[in-house]
Amino acid sequence: MITAKRLDSVKEYYFSKKLREVAALREQGKPIINLGIGSPDLAPPPQVTEALNSALTAKAAHQYQPYKGINELRNAMVGFYEQFYGLSLDANSQILPLMGSKEGIMHISMAFLNPGDEVLLPNPGYPTYSSVTRLLEAKERSYDLRAENNWLPDLDKLGNEDLSKVKIMWVNYPHMPTGSVAPESFFRELTDFAEKHKILVVNDNPYSFIQNEEPRSILDKNKLSDYVMELNSLSKSFNMAGWRVGMLAGSEININSVLKVKSNMDSGMFYPVQAGAVEALKLSQSWFDEQNKIYAERKKMIMELLSELGAVAEEDQVGLFVWAKVPENTSSGDLVDNLLYEQDIFIAPGFIFGSQGEGYVRFSLCASEEVIAEALKRIKK
Repeated sequence: MITAKRLDSVKEYYFSKKLREVAALREQGKPIINLGIGSPDLAPPPQVTEALNSALTAKAAHQYQPYKGINELRNAMVGFYEQFYGLSLDANSQILPLMGSKEGIMHISMAFLNPGDEVLLPNPGYPTYSSVTRLLEAKERSYDLRAENNWLPDLDKLGNEDLSKVKIMWVNYPHMPTGSVAPESFFRELTDFAEKHKILVVNDNPYSFIQNEEPRSILDKNKLSDYVMELNSLSKSFNMAGWRVGMLAGSEININSVLKVKSNMDSGMFYPVQAGAVEALKLSQSWFDEQNKIYAERKKMIMELLSELGAVAEEDQVGLFVWAKVPENTSSGDLVDNLLYEQDIFIAPGFIFGSQGEGYVRFSLCASEEVIAEALKRIKK
C-alpha cells in the first residue's frame, strides 16, 4: 500500500525509536540507566488506585462513557482550577476532559487549522507541536527562545512580523525542556498579543506543580478570552502518565469546537480511570509538597552529576527535568552517545527540541536516588 503523503512530513518520534535501541542494549546485557524520559517512577496517591479498583464493579462501569467525561470529573477539574489557580470555570461549558493532553494537541489543531495555515512553535519546544502541524498540512513557523531572555518569546519582535496567516501559537510554561517559569505579567501580555493578532494561543501546562511554589494559568480570572486556551494533565503531577487523563480549559465556543473533533475520535474515557482522576483532583497542597521533597533530593544528585561532566544548569529550574549546557567544544549528540555507549546512561539531547536546543542536554528526575547514585558512580570512574 502507498501511504498518505502526510507521512512524508514526519519521522517516528525520537523516544519511540531511541527507546527501542535502549531495550536492545539491555537485551545484550547492558545495564542501561534511563534518565531520558519524563515518565514518573513514583506511585499515584493510594486513594486514587483504590477509587479505580472500587469503580470496576460500579453499574455501567464497562459501558461507553460521555464524550465530555462524567459530571463528577468535570466538577473535580473545575474545583482543581479554583483551588490552585484561583480561576472559576463552568463545568458544563469551559472544561473538557481528555485522554491525555497529547490528544488535545491533535484535537485543537484539527479543530482550527486548515492546510496552509501557519502555526507559531517554540524553539526549543515539545516536538509533538511540530509533528501535528505537519500532519495537518499546516506550516511551521518557529519562534526562538533564548537563555538570556529566560526562555520567553520576544512578543514585540513577533508583533512586528506579518502574522496574517498565523492561526495557532503554542506556548508551554512552566517550560519543557528548559524549566523556565513565565511571570503573571507575561500571560497578560500574551493574551493581549493573541487578541490583537487574532491568534489562538494555547498554553500547555502539565508541570506547574513540580518544584514550583506558584502555579499559574494563562487564563484570565475575570473573563475567558476566545483567543486563549490551556491544556493541563494529571500525568506528571499525580504520577498517572499511563492513565492518560488530561483536560482542556477555555471559552465555551472553543471547547465546543474541539468537542466536535473529539466526539468523532473516541467513545469516552474508561469509567474507573475517571473515578480515580476525581480523587486525585481533590488532593491538597500537601501531596505536591511531599512529591517535591523527593524531586529536590534527586535534583541535588543530578546537579552533582552535571558537575562531574562539566555541564552547567540553572538552579531555579522547575518541572520534571534538569536542562544543562554541555561543556565547550561538545555537541549534545556526542555527550548523549558517550554516556550511552561508554557509561550505559541514557539522557535526551537538546537538539530533538529544536535548533535552539543544540548545546544542551536534558536529564529526567524520574529515577530513584539509588539509580542516580549508580549513574554518578559510573561517571566518577
